[in-house]
Amino acid sequence: MTTHHHHPAPTVDPVCGMTVDPATARGGHHAHAGRTYYFCNPRCREKFAAAPESFLAPRPAAPAIDPVCGMTVDPAAARGGHHAHAGRTYYFCNPRCREKFAAAPESFLAPRPAPAEVPGGEYTCPMHPEVVQVGPGTCPICGMALEPKVPSLEEGENPELVDFERRFAWTLPASLAVLVLAMSDIIPGQPVQRALGPALAWIELVLAAPVVLWAGWPLLARGAASLRSRHLNMFTLIMLGVAAAFVYSVVMTIAPVPGPHTAGHGGAPAVYYEAASVIVSLVLLGQIWELRARQRTGEAVRALLGLAPRYARRVEPDGREVDVPIAEVAVGDHLRIRPGERIPVDGAVVDGKSAVDESMLTGEPLPAAKHAGDPVVGGTLNGQGTLVMRAEKVGSATVLAQIVRMVGEAQRSRAPSQRLADRVSAVFVPAVMLIAALTFVSWWWVGPEPRLPMALMNAVAVLIIACPCALGLATPMSVMVATGRGAAAGVLVRDAAALETLARVDTLVFDKTGTLTEGRPQLRVVEPLGALGADELLRLAASAEQGSEHPLAAAVVAAARERGLPLAAVREFRAEAGRGVVGVVEGRSVALGNAELVRALGLDAASVTSRAGAHRERGATVMFVVVDGALAGLLGVADPVRPGADETLGRLRGQGLRLVMLTGDHRATAEAVARGLGIDEVAADCSPADKAAFVARLQREGRRVAMAGDGVNDAPALARADVGIAMGSGTDVAIASAGITLLHGDLRGVARARTLGVQTLANIRQNLAFAFFYNLVGVPIAAGVLYPVFGLLLSPMLASAAMSLSSVSVVGNALRMRHKPL
Repeated sequence: MTTHHHHPAPTVDPVCGMTVDPATARGGHHAHAGRTYYFCNPRCREKFAAAPESFLAPRPAAPAIDPVCGMTVDPAAARGGHHAHAGRTYYFCNPRCREKFAAAPESFLAPRPAPAEVPGGEYTCPMHPEVVQVGPGTCPICGMALEPKVPSLEEGENPELVDFERRFAWTLPASLAVLVLAMSDIIPGQPVQRALGPALAWIELVLAAPVVLWAGWPLLARGAASLRSRHLNMFTLIMLGVAAAFVYSVVMTIAPVPGPHTAGHGGAPAVYYEAASVIVSLVLLGQIWELRARQRTGEAVRALLGLAPRYARRVEPDGREVDVPIAEVAVGDHLRIRPGERIPVDGAVVDGKSAVDESMLTGEPLPAAKHAGDPVVGGTLNGQGTLVMRAEKVGSATVLAQIVRMVGEAQRSRAPSQRLADRVSAVFVPAVMLIAALTFVSWWWVGPEPRLPMALMNAVAVLIIACPCALGLATPMSVMVATGRGAAAGVLVRDAAALETLARVDTLVFDKTGTLTEGRPQLRVVEPLGALGADELLRLAASAEQGSEHPLAAAVVAAARERGLPLAAVREFRAEAGRGVVGVVEGRSVALGNAELVRALGLDAASVTSRAGAHRERGATVMFVVVDGALAGLLGVADPVRPGADETLGRLRGQGLRLVMLTGDHRATAEAVARGLGIDEVAADCSPADKAAFVARLQREGRRVAMAGDGVNDAPALARADVGIAMGSGTDVAIASAGITLLHGDLRGVARARTLGVQTLANIRQNLAFAFFYNLVGVPIAAGVLYPVFGLLLSPMLASAAMSLSSVSVVGNALRMRHKPL
C-alpha cells in the first residue's frame, strides 16, 4: 500500500507578507484565535505574538484595472466610481471611462492579447504612479514619458531622450535661420525685406515646416491625445500655441487677407513662423534637460543593484563548476564563493569558512565569521576564505531585491503636499485656456493695430508660459531624490508620507534596549555574599543559565567562558517566566533571577536591597544568585549605550524635539541610562501594550510622535506612532512595519532620517512656491497687463524659454538635496 504524505500548502507570513512553506518555516509558528500562522523568521513571529490583532486587521483592497483605458485604480479612491456587471464590480479612473463601459461592457471585456515581454519590464509615470504598463510609452494623463519602475543596470539610453536629441539637433539650424530672417527687420533700411518682399514668408515656411511638423510631431501628438482623452495637460497648451502660430502664418502666406494686420515691411505679410519653430526647439531642449535630470534620480537604486554580481559559480551534482547568469540560479543550487567575490543570492553556508563583510546591511565595520549553517545575504562581500552556499532566496525574494523594491515604491508614493498640486492642476489647464481666449478677444476688440496678430501672439504666449509641468513635478522630484539619497545613507523610507510626517514631529520616543543601547548585555558585576568565591559563583550561575535563551543569560554564560571557567551540565532546568531560572548543577540547587524569584523561594532580599540599588543606579540590571537555598551573591549586567547616541540625541535636542525613553526594564536602571544620555523623561516597566498606550497619550495631548524601536516588542508602539522608525539589521529591512527603517541599525540614522525629512519638506515647499509664483506672475505678463503702463509684451519665444526653464529649475532644485549633508 502506498502512503501519501500531506504537505500543507504554502501560506503567507502575516507580518511581512512573504510566502512561507509551513514544512520549512524558519520562524516557526504561532497559534491565535484557533488558527496557526507560520513565519519566515523568528523576528516576525515575535512581532506577531506581541500584537497579533495589529497584523490581522483588514488590509486595503488590491488595486484594480480600469477595463476601458487599462490604468491602475485604487478602489477606495476611484475618481470614476464603479459599475457592476455579470456579478463583478469594475472601478474606473474617471466618469468618462465608466460611461463608456456601461454603454457596451462586453466590448471592453473581450480577451486581449497578452502584452509581449519587453526588456526593462514595467514602466510608470513619475507624476502619476497609478499609470503602469509593460514597456516604454507616454502617460495618458500628463503626457510625460514613462520610466522603468525599477532602474536597471543593463538599461541603455532613454529612447525618448535619444529621439528628442536627434530631432533637436537636426532642426535647430532651421529654427535659428527662421529667427534671423524674422528679426532682420531691425536692420536699418530693412534690406532683406526689400530684396525678398513676399517671398520672405515662403522661405520662412520652408524652413519652419520641418521644425514644427517633424521635430514637433511628438509634442503635437501628445497634445491631440490629451484632447481626445480629456486629460488636459502641458502638451495641450503647447500644441494649441504652436498650432495657432503656425496655421495662422501658413494662411497669411498662401492667401493673405488685406488689412493693417497683414502689412509687413517691404510688402511681406506679418507671419510668426519664428514663434512656432523656436517654441518647438525650446520645448525640446527643456524636455532633454528634464529627461537627463530625471535619469539621475535613479542613481541610488542603480548603486544598490550594482552590489549584486551578474554571474554565480554553480556547483553541479557531478562536481563540475559552471558560471551562470544570476537570473538562472534556482533555490537549492549550490554556489561556490571565491575570495573577494560578492555573495550572489541569499542562502546558507554548507561548506567552508570565511569572514564576510556585511557592512552594506548591518553597518558593522568588522567582517562576520561564517561557517557551515550560517546565513549569508546576497550583495555582501566574501573575505579570504572559500565558501559553498545553498541558494534559499533568489530573484525578487532576496534582501537586496526587497530593499530596491522598497526604495522604488517610496519614490513613486505621493506625499501629502502633492494633494494641493493635484487640486490646482485639475482646474489649471482649462483656466489657462479660458484666460488665453479672453486675452485673444480683449486684444482683438480694444488692442492697438495690428489687432489680430497681437491678439494671437499674446494668447499664444499665455498658453505656452502657463505649462503646468513645474507644478506637477514639484513634489515627485523631491521625493524621488530624497528616497534615493536616504537609501545611500542607510535610511529606507516606506513612503513619502512617512518622510513628510517625520519632518513635522515634535516628540521622539526611544525604546531603550536595542535602540539606545546595543542590545548585547555584558556582565559588569560579580559580588559574592557568602562563602563562594567570585569565580565559583559565576561558574554555577552560568552553568544554570546554559538552558536559557534570554539575552541576560547569554551575557552571564559568555563572561564565564571568557574567564575560562568550566561549565557543568544543568539538570531539572526550569525557566520561571518574568522571574529567572532554576536548576540543579553538580547536585547543588541553583536559582538565578530577580527579587520576585527570591521571594518565591521564601528568602528575604531586603538585606541586599541597597547594594542592588547602587548597581542599578550605575545602569546595571541586577540578578540574585541563590545556591542551596541561601542567597549567594549578585550579578550585574549592563547593556552598553550605542556608539553615537550622545551625538544623535544632541542633534535632535538642538532641533527642539521632546525626547522620551520607553523601556520594560527596571526604573532605576532605565533612569541611570537616561541620565547618562541627558534624557529627562522616562517610562519604565512598560509592556508592549503600555508602550502603545504611552504613545497614544502623547498624541491625545496634541503631540506629533515618532517612535524608534528595534521592532521586536515595540511593534504596537511603532504602529501607533505618527511615524515609526525601526532599528534593524539587513534581514529586518524587508519585514519592517515602520515607516522608516535604519538599514545599518545605527542610532545616528535617526538624526539623519529627521534631517532628510526636514530637507525634503523644505524642498517640496520651495518647488511648489516657485511653481505657483511663476504662474501667478507669468500668465498676467503674457496676457499683456504691463502693456498699458510700460508698453511691455512677452513674446511667445520668451514664454517658451521661461516655461522650459521653470521645469528644469524644479528638477535642479530637487537634485540639490543629493549633495546636502545628513
